[in-house]
Amino acid sequence: MLEEVQGLSYGDMDNRNMLIQGDNLEALKALIPFYAGQVKCIYIDPPYNTRSAFSHYDDNLEHSIWLSMMYPRLELLRELLSEDGSIWVSIDDNEAHYLKVMMDEVFGRGNFVTSVIWRKNYAPKSSARHFSEDHDYIVVYAKNGNNWVPNPMPRSEKQDKAYKNPDNDPRGLWRPNNLAARNFYSKGTYSIRCPSGRLIEGPPAGSYWRVSEEKFWDMDKVGRIWWGKDGNNVPAPKIYLSEVKQGVVPQTFWSYEDVGHTQDAKKEIVGLFAEDVFGTPKPERLIERILQIATNPNDLILDSFLGSGTAAAVAHKMNRRYIGIEMGDHAQSHCQTRLCKVVDGEQGGISKAVNWQGGGGFRFFKLGEPVFDAYGKLNHDIQFAALAAHIWYAETKTPLAKPADLCPPGYSPLLGVDDGTAYYLLYNGILGDRRPQGGNVLTSRVLAELQGIADHAGPVTIYGESCRLGPSRLAEHNITFKQIPYDVKAL
Repeated sequence: MLEEVQGLSYGDMDNRNMLIQGDNLEALKALIPFYAGQVKCIYIDPPYNTRSAFSHYDDNLEHSIWLSMMYPRLELLRELLSEDGSIWVSIDDNEAHYLKVMMDEVFGRGNFVTSVIWRKNYAPKSSARHFSEDHDYIVVYAKNGNNWVPNPMPRSEKQDKAYKNPDNDPRGLWRPNNLAARNFYSKGTYSIRCPSGRLIEGPPAGSYWRVSEEKFWDMDKVGRIWWGKDGNNVPAPKIYLSEVKQGVVPQTFWSYEDVGHTQDAKKEIVGLFAEDVFGTPKPERLIERILQIATNPNDLILDSFLGSGTAAAVAHKMNRRYIGIEMGDHAQSHCQTRLCKVVDGEQGGISKAVNWQGGGGFRFFKLGEPVFDAYGKLNHDIQFAALAAHIWYAETKTPLAKPADLCPPGYSPLLGVDDGTAYYLLYNGILGDRRPQGGNVLTSRVLAELQGIADHAGPVTIYGESCRLGPSRLAEHNITFKQIPYDVKAL
């Protein structure tokens, strides 16, 4: 169960951003009943298993232990991912190929998208024993590879620099294109006379004009052919900036000029905490690029290895919702502190590029009591809303649509209807008190009070502490009764 620590929540509380302190495996299990199938983009930066020592992570795990640590977490992350979502995992050569095989199994080989190469160093490491290791990978999978479509990247100033307007064409900036191409075109072998009088016998050897002669002169009439300043050049069709695709397909090689490098990331951390507290932070521009490709405003982002809080900070500045999970004290000392500064409008990282002025907020949670104890028995301290979400997901494999409706004063034993079956939970005196004639035991009186049951024509599943109705009465109302705690199953 997740318990809010209100003293560590910050900013506007009318938000759905979450920072969770605790073991990420347990936190992911706690999130599934509420967020299964809802996360648009998952980014994680797990320990690389480099046989190094970091103050905040054990990055010196045995290979088999590393695989055993990652596998169940990836399975849970897949459950949280939406059908149009994607997962991005930072890694290096130590485990990259094993990670690929493991993710093929969890996500399906057909859902592999690509491995992005990030040039993380701006200068070679001259002290390297064999090679200067200048890159990391970001392994990308989609929940559904056939349907996942990345957002196009915005055009850069460098790409637009080639477009000019030397003849003051009213259609605006343009660049010349080659009229000749190597593809065979039966109508592309005519001669052309330039305005200067020069005769061009035909296209270069082994090539063909791209358009027919009739089409060519039609383009010339409307000023879409460039002959050069003196009218003597090989004609070139104009490509107008206003007519080109304004977004470009993302590429798999990301240079430090575009998305930052490790020194940028360390400067950002020092600017926030006045010390270099993380050995391998990621620059904010790197996460910005991922979110540009994989998400849109208000989409939900998840990072279950939050580290120094970069992914949550960038998501906040880019108007994405987010859930960040981090274990240990630095969930408070670093992640919470950093996000407070973001809410207050800090100007590091991508802030100026996205015109970040501050605002918003987040809620801080910690892991509370488990739903089940060490023997697999239901924890008697669990609250109604948490148990309702757990049972609903266990039965339907979908998150409870409106968990807020289950909080006071809106308590209702009717959890909802899924695939024709209505689900009810009688727990913690939901209908008034704990006596048999109250809310925890299914009696004739309780049955009569259940919202919507008289009008529901399909099957009904009711969870409660005990049942006073006989088999014939249950069959009459098409009811399957499940006893708490014995019929409550772990996920």
